Amino acid sequence: MNFLQFFIWGSWLISLGGYMGASLHFEGGQIGKIFATMGIASLFMPGLLGIIADRWINAERLLGVCHLLGAALLWYASTLTTYQPMYWIMLLNMMVYMPTLALTNAVSYNALEKFHLDIVKDFPPIRVWGTVGFICAMWAVDLSGIARSPMQLYVGAAAALLLGIYAFTLPACPPTKSQKKTLLSAFGLDALVLFKQKKMAIFFLFSMLLGAALQITNTFGGSFLDSFKSIPQYEHSFGVEHPNILLSISQMSETLFILAIPFFLKRFGIKQVMLMSMFAWVLRFGLFGIGNPGNGLILLILSMIVYGMAFDFFNISGSLFVEKETTPSIRASAQGLFMIMTNGLGAIIGGNASGWVVDYFTTDHVTDWPAAWFVFAGYALAIGIIFALVFKYKHNPREFEQEA
Repeated sequence: MNFLQFFIWGSWLISLGGYMGASLHFEGGQIGKIFATMGIASLFMPGLLGIIADRWINAERLLGVCHLLGAALLWYASTLTTYQPMYWIMLLNMMVYMPTLALTNAVSYNALEKFHLDIVKDFPPIRVWGTVGFICAMWAVDLSGIARSPMQLYVGAAAALLLGIYAFTLPACPPTKSQKKTLLSAFGLDALVLFKQKKMAIFFLFSMLLGAALQITNTFGGSFLDSFKSIPQYEHSFGVEHPNILLSISQMSETLFILAIPFFLKRFGIKQVMLMSMFAWVLRFGLFGIGNPGNGLILLILSMIVYGMAFDFFNISGSLFVEKETTPSIRASAQGLFMIMTNGLGAIIGGNASGWVVDYFTTDHVTDWPAAWFVFAGYALAIGIIFALVFKYKHNPREFEQEA
């Protein structure tokens, strides 16, 4: 289940931007808006479907229905060649896909509990198959030569169809009638009380700003590598002929840095770990700005490696920080609020703003990518410096001993 869940996403998330730019000739702002649909869907659909699964429909059945709808939408998207229809179909696809990220967790936890397994111990080795699925999808799309064609959406649709059918065979995860989740808690809104605390208000604000940074390379990493095709000395280089394989190093790095999080949190504390993430984003973008698929390939590879720190040290560590800083009564809602700030508002800001920046540095369909990447690096540097100055937090080394 986890393998297919992320195989669907990996089949198009990294390469769709390159396809829309190179083959459909969409502008950077249009590509950014299409990727921002993830943020729009993340604002309300996970909470809404969470209520439905809690009260009325088995989670595994709801998961199946969502993926069957997603399969149809991805297939239809593969037939589109103009911006407006593509935008609305991808928005609908995100509305049925983004809730499945939470539903797969719910189904997993339920199955582990049903068979008396330890969730903390047994779930991570299962979840890692999601990352494996994402990487396998990227490699499959790349090696089959369809990274710049609509066929990648057929691959995603086929995987969604398979998972949609398979979901109905999973262990039953029925609604919990006694659990009356309110609309406020489902959308993370009863955790808004945390904004009364200066420390938490600052943390959530910068979570949103870092969520915007995450959206940038998802949207334009493929388009950037594709731009080297027009330069004779690079057109047959590995990074140009196999952009998804090169970009998949980021996901491989992510799996390794996850293992390092407990040590770094215990040793340095959340503020230092978040700062590491912010300055890793500076390196991620800066190395893109000075790298190339030829003699600068090592710089691109280093950019992929630091992505693991940039993503995990903010996303995973931030979630653990929220867990530690909130009371049990609003803990679930606080996690929902964290996701809204990062995958919701952050994704919307990142998708739209990065598209504007790319358009600004594009003349006659040729983008000055180094300039764009340096702007993004400057953005990450600025939020890192400001965060260091305004976020006050005293680290207690014993706070994260349980995770270590």
